[in-house]
Amino acid sequence: MRNETRAVFNTMLARIAQLNGIDASVVAAQHEFAVAPVVQQKLEEVIQQSSEFLGRVNVVTVKEQEGAKVGVGVTRPLASRTRTDSATGVRRRPIDPTETSDRGRYRCEQTNSDTAISYAKLDMWAHRPEFQTLYASTIAKQRGRDRIMIGWNGVARADTTDLAAHPLLQDVNYGWLHKLRTYAPARHLAGGHLDKEARDGTGVVTAPGKIHVAAGTPGVDVDYVNLDALVYDATELLDEWHRDDTDLVVILGRELVHDRFLNVINTAGDKATEMEARDRILTLPKQVGGKTAILVPFFPANALMVTSLDNLSIYVQEGTQRRALREEPEYDQVADYQSVNEAYVIEDYGRCALVENIVTAKK
Repeated sequence: MRNETRAVFNTMLARIAQLNGIDASVVAAQHEFAVAPVVQQKLEEVIQQSSEFLGRVNVVTVKEQEGAKVGVGVTRPLASRTRTDSATGVRRRPIDPTETSDRGRYRCEQTNSDTAISYAKLDMWAHRPEFQTLYASTIAKQRGRDRIMIGWNGVARADTTDLAAHPLLQDVNYGWLHKLRTYAPARHLAGGHLDKEARDGTGVVTAPGKIHVAAGTPGVDVDYVNLDALVYDATELLDEWHRDDTDLVVILGRELVHDRFLNVINTAGDKATEMEARDRILTLPKQVGGKTAILVPFFPANALMVTSLDNLSIYVQEGTQRRALREEPEYDQVADYQSVNEAYVIEDYGRCALVENIVTAKK
């Protein structure tokens, strides 16, 4: 690290200590420290702002590591009538409109976001006046991408993760789709009439089949003639009072974006690419099954999901953000060790449906 880089870097360390209300010697000595709540909240805002998708799901701060789901939306109708005269002896019974009537619990698990930036790269950044912002935003942006990967692909919580074997962070935490498959299997389709899935005694899919979508004869050589028909059927898996909600969207995997949309995307050229890179959501110009169709990063390529984006949540446990910055001259780098406890939650299983193993071909 060059001397001028050292001066800028030390200034950044002093600023980090000041923001977190700790003595500068703690950071300079490379000790781990708890990130101040206001700083943790600001970091969460930066991570959300790095992605339009994360900005449209809920990021909820919770105090306990484990507990009942917060419930951020109304999950059922409220209107009712009860005959309460003396002949019935019945009283009116109010209900909790946010109760999900499912296995509505969460458990926040530790996620490590440890990064290493080489001295050479820091030297290249040192002359820039926004050095501290550049350093922080680089890490925050990738943490946002990691959250999206885990949300769609997480199926396990390994004590020691393996990025080579699980490049989409499948072993870091339990994601949204895993929760739906496990706790709401009746809202999960993974096979059609021609290639059925196998399920265990609780209804959870144990061996997926295939759902054939193509021009043909339903029940003979295809299950559905187009995605519209499939989405209409998937919508029937939602609770009845949610099926006509106008904020429902259909999230499509990239393999399902075939000729119907390919010409539109190609015509958009760089504009479509820039939109996806900047906002993380690509809204397709034609509806599917009467719903707005979107593409989001890291969603399974041959699947679709019907839900509203505000039905998806990430719970972050308050006071669990930990950090330690350490120089590692033996590797010519600065390591930034960060961790926080978080969980991925579907607020209302009755407001979503997942369809997997879709093939756009005949049987």
